Amino acid sequence: MLDQTAAAAPSGAGIDVVIAEDSRIQAKMLERRLVEAGHRVRWGENGAKALALVRERRPDIVVSDIEMPEMTGYEFCKAVKGDPALRTIPFILLSTLSDPIDIIRGLDAGADNYVTKPYEPDFLLGRMRSLLATPLADVQDAAATLEVSLAGQTFRVQAGRQQVLNLLVSTFENAVAKNQELVVANQELSVARDSLEKSNHELVGLNAEISRRNAQMVRDLEAAAKVQRSLLPAADAELPAAQVAWRYVPCADLAGDFLNVFPLDAEHAGLFVVDVSGHGVPSSLMAVTVGRFLVPKVSESSLLVRQAADGGVSIVAPADVATQLNRLFQADEFSGLYFTMLYGVLHLPTGRLDYVSGGHPALVRVPAAGGDVEHHGAEGFPIAFVPDVGYEQKTLQLAPGDRIYLYSDGVPEAMDAERQPFGEDRMNDCLRASRGRPLDESVAALLTAVEEWCKPAGPLDDVTILGLEWRP
Repeated sequence: MLDQTAAAAPSGAGIDVVIAEDSRIQAKMLERRLVEAGHRVRWGENGAKALALVRERRPDIVVSDIEMPEMTGYEFCKAVKGDPALRTIPFILLSTLSDPIDIIRGLDAGADNYVTKPYEPDFLLGRMRSLLATPLADVQDAAATLEVSLAGQTFRVQAGRQQVLNLLVSTFENAVAKNQELVVANQELSVARDSLEKSNHELVGLNAEISRRNAQMVRDLEAAAKVQRSLLPAADAELPAAQVAWRYVPCADLAGDFLNVFPLDAEHAGLFVVDVSGHGVPSSLMAVTVGRFLVPKVSESSLLVRQAADGGVSIVAPADVATQLNRLFQADEFSGLYFTMLYGVLHLPTGRLDYVSGGHPALVRVPAAGGDVEHHGAEGFPIAFVPDVGYEQKTLQLAPGDRIYLYSDGVPEAMDAERQPFGEDRMNDCLRASRGRPLDESVAALLTAVEEWCKPAGPLDDVTILGLEWRP
């Protein structure tokens, strides 16, 4: 769990910052950047907890997300600005600014500045310096009631001159930044147009070269796809005391998902689903590279098994596998790519499943005895996302006939034509309805439900499902 207080900057250096962010990963990334800049950071996972930190010790500045459970960023901001002892604390809202009404709500809450998501950390630091360089007066001018008509609605908000000025400055900076992007894009288009005009006579030769290269690329992609398919279980994969079924549907020729299930020794089986961020060649290349380390044979590269002193096979604990993978793969070495993983080791005679999650969707269990569908998650950052982190190993005891399902986020996050996700509830309903059918039919029914949900465009992400039923 993320520490509530980051390591303090050296005495006398930096400022005290409170951040409110319900995403642990985004909070960790922002916290790390602020600490690197010499600041002291305290983090609350929602507005209520961050407000308690502000009241516990007055910070120099507050940075808050908007959409959070229990207390939103607007409510948090209004609580701070409504307290005479705290209202002069500069308050920055992190907003997508997708709707002008969001700006009005921020104005009413008393926000001093906006930073548009996604943002560069240096840009946020610049906004912080700017606000701190012009501190708010202890006594603000009396707030006036402003009437704003927007989208057929009339809003009445209380806002002082300083607040409105801060809002105008932040929105103006956003507009300028977008305008600069357009200017650069237009300049690049102008240069490209001039270049095309000068090179028109070369197009015939270039087209022929492109055709030749495209043909070579198609052959290379076909070869890469064959390598990826080698990471999948054999069509007739079998385990003693267990039945296995799986479905794998990449959204393109090359995918970032892969799965496998295999015996580790006479009594243990391993199974995993891996989902690399992004799509296309970089993701598939990383997937193949990761797969080289997840093989059940003793070798210099395998992380799953080692040679035991007696000449037999020693099985590596799932948590150790995740920790070693995180050391081997760091995002900076793969152009910012990372991957999630759920890996388990099943003791076939007893049904004991030891597993670990690296930021992956929860394992689903469907009890044979008729109980409801269960989700078993495990805390853990994605692999190659944050260096030097440990992973927690979980244990699940299966009963005879119990089924477990591993899957990629392409299942619950599959979108319909109106951009609504398939979601965990529909997935649970599907698995619950098919519990009396053979395992392979159950897995196939879940895939069909996802594909039907995504019509007419089809899934926009790889869809991977791995099911296992323990039959001692």
